[in-house]
Amino acid sequence: MTDKIFNPYKLLGGTEQIGELPNAQTIFRKTVHIAWPAVVESFLVSIVAMVDNIMVSSLGTYAIAAVGLTTQPKFLFFALIISMNVALSALVARRRGENDQAGANRVLKQAIVISVIIIAVISVISTVFARPLLLFCGAQADTIDPAVDYYRIIMAFSFFQLFSMVLNAAQRGVGRTKIAMRTNIVSNVINVVFNWLLINGNLGFPALGIKGAAVATVLGSMAACGISVASILHPDAYLNVKLMKGKAFDKEIIRSLAKLTGGTLSEQLCFRFGFLMFAMIVANLGTTAYATHQIAMNCMHISFAFGDGFSVAAVSLVGMNLGAKRSDLAKIYGIACKRLGRIFAIILGIFFVFFGRHIYYLFTDDMEIISLGTIIIGILIVIVFLQIDQVITSGCLKGAGDTKYVAKVAFVSVAIIRPLSSFIFCYPLGWGLIGAWIGTLCDQACRNVLNATRFKSGKWSQIKI
Repeated sequence: MTDKIFNPYKLLGGTEQIGELPNAQTIFRKTVHIAWPAVVESFLVSIVAMVDNIMVSSLGTYAIAAVGLTTQPKFLFFALIISMNVALSALVARRRGENDQAGANRVLKQAIVISVIIIAVISVISTVFARPLLLFCGAQADTIDPAVDYYRIIMAFSFFQLFSMVLNAAQRGVGRTKIAMRTNIVSNVINVVFNWLLINGNLGFPALGIKGAAVATVLGSMAACGISVASILHPDAYLNVKLMKGKAFDKEIIRSLAKLTGGTLSEQLCFRFGFLMFAMIVANLGTTAYATHQIAMNCMHISFAFGDGFSVAAVSLVGMNLGAKRSDLAKIYGIACKRLGRIFAIILGIFFVFFGRHIYYLFTDDMEIISLGTIIIGILIVIVFLQIDQVITSGCLKGAGDTKYVAKVAFVSVAIIRPLSSFIFCYPLGWGLIGAWIGTLCDQACRNVLNATRFKSGKWSQIKI
């Protein structure tokens, strides 16, 4: 079976062979070796986010909606760091492929300096303007106060989460995906434990409600940050502080980071705009509809976790092979990631067919939410296949530095097609929440086609970074 799915000559297709090709077993093993920690990491993050919501749901439907409302404004402020992290992974992977360890460490040093400045600004602005921002996002009278409480705590201490993300992005670039996995396992365990202790008050701890969930998240991110920092303190590590020499502000490295970050930031801003408009469309349907939507989003995040995990592997494998001047291997490993992703998409689709409805029972016994949610799960089953495939293809393009094209796709699909089609299906056609999710399906289908077309063209393999 492995020989058929990962046959190097079939994966290469009509692309020119540059050198000797690994056999199918080697392709499979190398892809899995880099991908599985990233998949586990993303999956655990999604599962814990779901557990978070289940624990918060004990406070009532309003609490599920309140936490959900903070997601888009939080990632709006995170957009610049997330964008720089993609650039950081791609550049470090390229330097690793070129056997330039000193260069990889200089890139990381520059990213650390820039990120500390950005994070400080983010923390202050997002905390001060929390209430007006959440009101703009569609918070209702019964959700605004708990949403503000949760958001302010998360954003005031966002340094630990964001700084850990920067270090983990660099480690992923050199293929050390296990580090990010370990940090997230520790973070998630601490998060869940303190959720139990602080939301409703157990073992003598105060019952802080939704504030307790925020404090638990912060404590988990602090632990994760400590582990991430420790990963660059080891003298034998590929990325370590002793090798981070050079200027505090290196113009050449800043220029390279800015070039790749610009494209990815445009993509992130399109994401944030499109997702924010989408969230506002759903929020105006009322608290019950938004709670139903938020539970379905937890399920969707699980499918995204698999796509994101293989996307991380694609960024690393494509970047390193292009750095080694092996565009043929970059294509082979990119397609290998896509094929593994499709296998997981089939498994996940089958799971949602049989158990999708039961997930809603973990959150609520409200039959209105459960009945509507069951329909949404049916749409989600189709979305799963499209989402996993397009996210991995996007990772291949980002690993090659083709961030401007990915940004253009995000502008067309996420910023225009998703909110526009969701609004039309939701309100003029009167399909409500179901219409909003059909709009999501349109977005995923569009991104899938456009990213696949670009990858097939091979233009991404000629980009210099």
